[in-house]
Amino acid sequence: MPKMQPRRWTPPKATPRARETHSVPPLPEIRRIELPGTAPEDVVVTADGRVVTGIDNGAILAVDPNLGTVEQIAHTGGRPLGLHSEPDGALLICDAERGLLRLDKPGGVVEVLAAEVNGRPLTFPSNVVAASDGTIYFSESTSRWPLAEWMGDILEHSGTGRLFRRDPDGSIETLVDGLDFANGVVLAADHSCVVVAETAAYRLTRHWLTGPKAGTHDRLVENLPGSPDNMYLGSDGLIWVAMVTPRNPLLDALLPLPGILRRLTWAAPEALRPAPARTVWVQAFDFDGKLVHDLQRESTNYAMVTSVAEHHGALYLGSLTETAIAVTHVP
Repeated sequence: MPKMQPRRWTPPKATPRARETHSVPPLPEIRRIELPGTAPEDVVVTADGRVVTGIDNGAILAVDPNLGTVEQIAHTGGRPLGLHSEPDGALLICDAERGLLRLDKPGGVVEVLAAEVNGRPLTFPSNVVAASDGTIYFSESTSRWPLAEWMGDILEHSGTGRLFRRDPDGSIETLVDGLDFANGVVLAADHSCVVVAETAAYRLTRHWLTGPKAGTHDRLVENLPGSPDNMYLGSDGLIWVAMVTPRNPLLDALLPLPGILRRLTWAAPEALRPAPARTVWVQAFDFDGKLVHDLQRESTNYAMVTSVAEHHGALYLGSLTETAIAVTHVP
């Protein structure tokens, strides 16, 4: 485990929305579809309408949301996190242990596309998306902390997250570094920009791919009321964002203070550390950064939502702690 090297950061003042526990209208009731395993961290909808997810034992599962049936279509041999479904049935996978992978078809061959960048092994590959020409964009949450110790990076605020581009010839370029726990990735439909969630900084960062700003990045959304996790380009053209937790007042108070306090917090029993609140929360933004949907409900039978996929009004949710995916809809 790395030795904590806290970086001081003063977060923006939380808005009143960060203290609310449900939206108006609230997120509709959810329905669970149980899985033969735990922690479906990301969810994507495939061309055949199934919902695909990866669980903590390495299995890739395809779920029929209407019938509730579950089929294992692959096993990565590691810990799959972020996914991207290709139109031809292939699946891109960020695996926390093996790197960036590609499954050529359900039941097919898993290929390693990238296990390292510039000679350094990937520590925490997180989420992935691809353009129609085969260019792949993927994130690494932190270069210091593994998945099992993700809270260590949140406390340290290492700022070592990165956004990469992998060209069809296999070469990899770092597009943006210094990100605060880089997470979900969305590519604009017109390929003008790619957006990455910074979980630890409560913001969505946009990197421009075309136009006069090409090669630069800015903030699409700042001062979110919670921590954004995986993101998904919905069939409605919106950026759907899983809000894994509202902002934690204790964490916000610790971040600007001397690092010794966070070292002591990290050394304390887990029950005494800042922890995600139990909630079910998703938001959706347009590519101008305007909030279009804000849907939250108190957690009863589902929590720690790390992903959301919108498909023709249906919402499919994944979680880092649950044994099911959840299904609800846009009200």
